[in-house]
Amino acid sequence: AAVGLVGAAYCARKSAHAPTAGRFAAVSALLFAGQMMNFPIAGGTSGHLLGGVLAAAALGVPFGVLAVALVVTVQCLVFADGGLTVLGANLVNMALLGAGAGGWLMSRMTGNGLPRVQNLLVTGAAAWLSVVAASLAVSVELALDGAIAFGTVVPAMLGTHALIGVGEAVITVAGLSLLADARSTSTARNAWLTAGTALLIALVLSPFACPFPDGLEAVGSALGFLKESEPYFVGPMPDYQVAFIASESVSTAIAGTAGVLCMLMAGFVAAKVLRRAAQPAM
Repeated sequence: AAVGLVGAAYCARKSAHAPTAGRFAAVSALLFAGQMMNFPIAGGTSGHLLGGVLAAAALGVPFGVLAVALVVTVQCLVFADGGLTVLGANLVNMALLGAGAGGWLMSRMTGNGLPRVQNLLVTGAAAWLSVVAASLAVSVELALDGAIAFGTVVPAMLGTHALIGVGEAVITVAGLSLLADARSTSTARNAWLTAGTALLIALVLSPFACPFPDGLEAVGSALGFLKESEPYFVGPMPDYQVAFIASESVSTAIAGTAGVLCMLMAGFVAAKVLRRAAQPAM
């Protein structure tokens, strides 16, 4: 994960089409808010946006990798989502495979000379494939860890995430339609609109996310490879809840809003640092 992210940062510094700091921060915040919105699929299971291809399409592939990595890291450290000991695996699966490989595939299959509808369809297909690829990577990691046999886990993971990938494709296409000119640097107005959408999702919609277990949790429970253990580290708002607020929905809304604000600040600072590092010394 570290090697891949260093490579993405290097490519981002060399990119001739870098997004503004405001756009990078706003898209990162939108990814965070979007990942809070679990949606139901068959069998009492839910899925949620990974957002790799969406990030790559909106920001360019290297910046998309860094945006997803920033989201995953904030989720882990602030909200205890994912776990510190598997942060590296999550970065590989979601940032490097989802935004990196998925974004690269999308960029190779789309272009300015193609009809907009065709570009969107291809982007949706790449988004679907990125989810399936990430679920395959999880299956390989679980097998290497000795948690479960590869031949047992891979059909369940691929079958479940093939359905989740359909939702990923739909959300990706809808998100790109909202963001309009995905690869160009955005005006301040578009960045504010994107950030406002992220805040609206977190504050108003996140309490209504589907409560069903997500794909990995559902498969893990069914096959028995999920084990409870004492965490090494717990963030200040675990499970997107604020400890002193009794109402679960209000607590989720406040935690989600805090997360979006955190992403806006972290994304803005990260983009500024990256841009400054890219400037030649005087």
